[in-house]
Amino acid sequence: MEINRPEVLAEVTAVFERYEAALVTNDVALLDELFSAAPTTIRYGIAENLYGIEAIRAFRLARPSSGLDRRLGDTVITTYGNDFATASTLFYRDSAPGKVGRQMQAWVRMPAGWRVVAAHVSVIDEPA
Repeated sequence: MEINRPEVLAEVTAVFERYEAALVTNDVALLDELFSAAPTTIRYGIAENLYGIEAIRAFRLARPSSGLDRRLGDTVITTYGNDFATASTLFYRDSAPGKVGRQMQAWVRMPAGWRVVAAHVSVIDEPA
């Protein structure tokens, strides 16, 4: 298996950047599109455990649409072969000083393109 094949890494990096832009602008339609529309899709959030695309959609529609700006740091995208990748990043919000968010996603190439099949978001105190 080839890890970080340049063309696959470029594809996943581009879709990750689209996801990030959609997240901070609350583009719910694009966020929904970029998650696999399956009952097996999982998103563990800061205060919620979401099983299946319907639960994820409901969360996205109900969450606040302001205060979403953030800065990313230490982003690592790794591809495995042609059809699987992980994206891990830290994020920081001015509204949460002293905290660091952590986000991990598993991406799979589907017939319609790259989709998140599992995601985890958490926030911890920023390490000294």
